[in-house]
Amino acid sequence: MHGFPITLAAPSDHTGPLPEAVDVTVIGGGIIGLMTAWELSRDGLRVLLCEKGKLAGEQSGRNWGWLRQQGRDLAELPIAMDAMRIWRDLPQNLRAAIGFRQTGVTYLARDASRMAAFESWLSQARPHGVDTRLLSRRETEAMLPNAAGWIGALHTPSDGQAEPFVTVPLLARAAVEEGVVIRERCAVRGLELSAGQVSGVVTEAGTVRCTRVVLAGGAWSSLFLAAHGVRLRQLSVLSSVSTTEALPEGFSRAAAADERFAIRGRADGGHNLTAWSSHKFFIGPDAVRNLGAFLPQFLADVRSTKLRPFAPQGYPDAWRTPRRWSSAEKSPFERCRILNPHPDTADIARLQHQFALAFPDIGKPTITASWAGMIDVTPDTLPVVDHAPIPGLIVATGMSGHGFGIAPGMAKVIADLVQGRAPQHEMSPFRFKRFFDGTPTKASSAI
Repeated sequence: MHGFPITLAAPSDHTGPLPEAVDVTVIGGGIIGLMTAWELSRDGLRVLLCEKGKLAGEQSGRNWGWLRQQGRDLAELPIAMDAMRIWRDLPQNLRAAIGFRQTGVTYLARDASRMAAFESWLSQARPHGVDTRLLSRRETEAMLPNAAGWIGALHTPSDGQAEPFVTVPLLARAAVEEGVVIRERCAVRGLELSAGQVSGVVTEAGTVRCTRVVLAGGAWSSLFLAAHGVRLRQLSVLSSVSTTEALPEGFSRAAAADERFAIRGRADGGHNLTAWSSHKFFIGPDAVRNLGAFLPQFLADVRSTKLRPFAPQGYPDAWRTPRRWSSAEKSPFERCRILNPHPDTADIARLQHQFALAFPDIGKPTITASWAGMIDVTPDTLPVVDHAPIPGLIVATGMSGHGFGIAPGMAKVIADLVQGRAPQHEMSPFRFKRFFDGTPTKASSAI
């Protein structure tokens, strides 16, 4: 598959009549929804996954392709480590098909304060058993020869990468073979409730009976919940990605980043080149309502966020996007089946310049393609994975750009919640009510 995001122009692989009833319906065909559906099916449940557009058409097919444990928030780290074990244990043919490679992840430091942050994170993460280590200047230069300006690094050899454009569609075929029913271009308009509890989902193609629903709607989750009177502290930011022509032979194929840019060697020979922390944020009704909750996060990183007064028409937090609709009418999810924002060309041009400064022997790389995605974020940049106030509904959203890497581990946690089992990890940092029960929003321990 070529290296461009999945669009509606691609034919749908998963069509056909809906089942009358299942045990669980999963809303959202990104990596979290798919891996959760697959995990539940392996546990013997009848599972339907509904995707309003195309599988991985949004952020799950537009991310960097990193599979990392390094730098995770300490609450998320054990789940990320589980995920890496699951990625590594996929059948060899699947690993090869999705481009899975454990090439390591490296964070680069230009000054002593950044190295100190690396040391602090590692001292807290080491008890979890990570294979992360600090690199000296000489070791860093050996890893990235002819580079300029880095005094050391943080490196995790077991971290890896995969190709986002192919991963979810290929894994979906394996999930279908194991019993998951998937329907693309099938938006869920809302929940059907009986005595206040989930009794089904109303889709654009009809109603399906079920007693449990997993909402893994990414950037659309807040809008879906609001239509049922449930508030969620979640917003979305635009993040641009570009890919370069093949770089000189011998240049690192691994994933690396400093505070300016991130790079990753792709399976097609090019390199992803992205901003480490640069986002475009559209102001809308949810943004205004959640201003207080997100203000500390914004003030902590003002320079990396660009504010725009209007989202494109039909986006989840656009000013004219309906917040209420009946199950008999066309929903916002059908009016905008795939979020396909324009990449920030100014950001990409700046990245080319910064790359040339860091690697003067290579110079300014040629950009062969660029795209953007909408990342669902929370005030503390940790996911919301918990039972919702509506009995029978489990929310798994706000992955804050981490979903691609941690999905296999997070799917196990979600499957436990669906089936009333206690997850093996401490889940209180991800609880739904943490932004409403007076708990102070603490700074993330991620780096």
